[in-house]
Amino acid sequence: MKPNKKFTVRIVLLILCAQVMAAGAAPDSNNLVKLEDYLTFAALNSAELRAGFEGWKAALQQIPQARSLPDPMFTYEFDTEMGAKMEGFSVMQVFPWFGTLEARTDAAASAAKAAYKRYESLKLKLFYDVKQAFYEYVYLAAAVEIAQENLDLAKYFEEVATTRYQVSAASNPDVIRAQTEVAKLEYILVSLQQLRAPTVARLNSVLNRPGSAPLPWPQKPDYLAVTMNKDQLLVLLKLNNPDLASLDFELQSAKNAIAVSEKRFFPDFGIGVKKERGVMSENGTRDAVMMMFSLNVPIWRGNYEAAKLQAKAQAERIRQERINAENNIAAQAAQALYDFEDSTRRISLYGDTLISKAQELVTNSEAAYKAGTIDFLDLIDAQRMLLEYRLACERALADNAQKLAELEMLTGSALADLHVGPNKQDANNP
Repeated sequence: MKPNKKFTVRIVLLILCAQVMAAGAAPDSNNLVKLEDYLTFAALNSAELRAGFEGWKAALQQIPQARSLPDPMFTYEFDTEMGAKMEGFSVMQVFPWFGTLEARTDAAASAAKAAYKRYESLKLKLFYDVKQAFYEYVYLAAAVEIAQENLDLAKYFEEVATTRYQVSAASNPDVIRAQTEVAKLEYILVSLQQLRAPTVARLNSVLNRPGSAPLPWPQKPDYLAVTMNKDQLLVLLKLNNPDLASLDFELQSAKNAIAVSEKRFFPDFGIGVKKERGVMSENGTRDAVMMMFSLNVPIWRGNYEAAKLQAKAQAERIRQERINAENNIAAQAAQALYDFEDSTRRISLYGDTLISKAQELVTNSEAAYKAGTIDFLDLIDAQRMLLEYRLACERALADNAQKLAELEMLTGSALADLHVGPNKQDANNP
């Protein structure tokens, strides 16, 4: 974990890239429609992400401090004795025991890497929150559209029932049932429309915008058929999860801190030079130059032992936190994978089978009702079934995208790019 030129150059490049990104133009906050626009806007405006970035930069400044020697000591002396004048000065540089600076620098470098991984974790969590809120907004937009279409269909059925009643081909209860169904669908549509305000407020909160700021309806992204398995996820978790990586670097920093505490049992030594003017000798006064050497005496071993035990306890605490974090993240990933695969099955069920069958049933039921071969209740049931299936499919699409976002946050990987299946289709036509 020794800092080197490559590591330093990489740090500088990362900072420059982040500064260039921050200086770039953010998307128009009043015209956010694509997921990419939302993610870019959030990255450029998140106070939490900015705080994490500044925390990483602050941690980087510990590295040059850790590798620095203590300031040299300058001493000036002036003395008069029996009319004679003598003056001099000395410079002393203290050096820690061998390996102390290296251990301190390694600890600071590991702590800086841990801070960067925490910054990465904040970024992934921010993107996950954005995607969660965005796909909920996408679902709401689709649900409003479906509810409006079903309301229009119910009103058409009401006209059909009214026309048949007027020619005595249907009974008055059919008209009443149609009017009741229209009223129910109007209520559903209004409820969905009123849900837009809190959904937008949630998105604005993630984007660091005022809660009441308007947002246009989002553009529905394509549905990607992504395939993965648990073994792949576990490998990616261990390799790329920034929280686990951060704890790994914290543990390395703590181990280096143990090495630093062990160096305290050995003395620091100083080397210096002293020059005196006006030194009395047999030939009169003269200047004298002397080399100096100092050594502290580490006798308070109880203090050093306590510091060593403290450093070891700190390292063990981080190690146990790392074990607990890996267990929790693996369990969260397993649940998210199940939910993701379940939503994939629901998309296939509704998109490939049930919606088309329900649409066919509505068409046939309408023709049969006009012909007087089925009851109006059968027509209404077919319409309700179609509404239920279409909404369920949109819910499955939103759940699928949200669970994929959660898995990408946990693995620190773009799973949609790494494991895309053979099928790609528009979410509007699953």
